Amino acid sequence: MPLKTLPLKPNGHMIHCTNSVKVMEFDDPLWPPMLLDHLFECSYCGQYFAPRITDDAVYVDTPCQQTDGITTVVTLDVPSGKIVVTDDLRPVYSVDRHDLASSNSALGQAQYIEAMAAIGCAYGPVGNTCPGLYRTGGTSYIIACPEYDYEDNEKPSLPESDCIADICTDLWAYSIADHDDWKARGGDTDALGWSGSIVEIPAGTYQFTHHTGERGFDRDAPGTVIFAHIEKIA
Repeated sequence: MPLKTLPLKPNGHMIHCTNSVKVMEFDDPLWPPMLLDHLFECSYCGQYFAPRITDDAVYVDTPCQQTDGITTVVTLDVPSGKIVVTDDLRPVYSVDRHDLASSNSALGQAQYIEAMAAIGCAYGPVGNTCPGLYRTGGTSYIIACPEYDYEDNEKPSLPESDCIADICTDLWAYSIADHDDWKARGGDTDALGWSGSIVEIPAGTYQFTHHTGERGFDRDAPGTVIFAHIEKIA
């Protein structure tokens, strides 16, 4: 039962950490070759695969439809002029994930962002990064993690005075909703605790452009890492 290392032809999918995989071949022709390496779900589209093994390579026949990554754009109405900012606004805002793609994929995360926005919550995955909500202009904001200059008294790359809310990411996400809508749905200010903030911003409609599903996005990249841009559009 010899072992072979064959090139992996993923057809645009991101399903393995290298471009080659191990295969075991059997002497009995009734036993097909067996893939020994585990292929994860595609990081872009969330699909699992049974690859086709040949003498020269291991192939995924179905092409990925999300190879360019996804920039997710949603809107949030803030008629009250106040927002609740935290990592987790469940169960006030809750979506059934049953019909969505894998939560580990760019597609599944984009679908969940859109589903949450449809019920009044601007949500976005950010990992365990504890970002902040920063004002960048009169009605424009970012959700970001600054870089810290440890040679200059740990000075951050974003002015601390521009940070209007810190987000403790126990959920590995940010969640933002209109304060009055959240209260009307049963939101409890006392239950927010130290990890939630209520922030005044101009009333209106805000567009959230979320970036973590984009191809090449790296939350651990040096410098300021911006997870989402937020702009008042109406």
